[in-house]
Amino acid sequence: MIMEYNNNNKKTENNIIEIRLAKITDIDGWMMLVNKVKNSFPGLETTEALNEHRAAALDFIRNNSAICAVTENRIISSLLFSRDQNMLCFLAVDPDYRRHHIAEQMVDYMLGFMNPQGDVVVTTYREGVSEGIAARAFYKHLGFSEGKLKEEFGSPVQEFILKR
Repeated sequence: MIMEYNNNNKKTENNIIEIRLAKITDIDGWMMLVNKVKNSFPGLETTEALNEHRAAALDFIRNNSAICAVTENRIISSLLFSRDQNMLCFLAVDPDYRRHHIAEQMVDYMLGFMNPQGDVVVTTYREGVSEGIAARAFYKHLGFSEGKLKEEFGSPVQEFILKR
């Protein structure tokens, strides 16, 4: 999937964004993005946790369960998903590229790999946690509804479910 958009941070230049399955060679760019946004995600606080994310991302990539958005040879969004669990596991967008519908396009692309008869699940921060305000609004905008309260990586989270 290739899309063009106008990034207001770059005046009137048109940028091409390619959304595609990630490749092993993308891992360094992937981790550059993860390092940039790590404070927005529980469980990415330490070097050990970042190394675990790198190893997990490589496993997802090998299983064709990792998507990235690339522009100008730079990864600006990443998404991990599980076909077995019909779950969106991780979604990040570079702060410089937010509010351009990239995350929506990433989720759309991911849905093509999921079981169309199964609900899709994602977890994010619980209501009242400032880091989760944008994510909760985003998932609700896409049609996800609130589900069970849980805990992941020592943080209270909530499931969001997309009925299909």
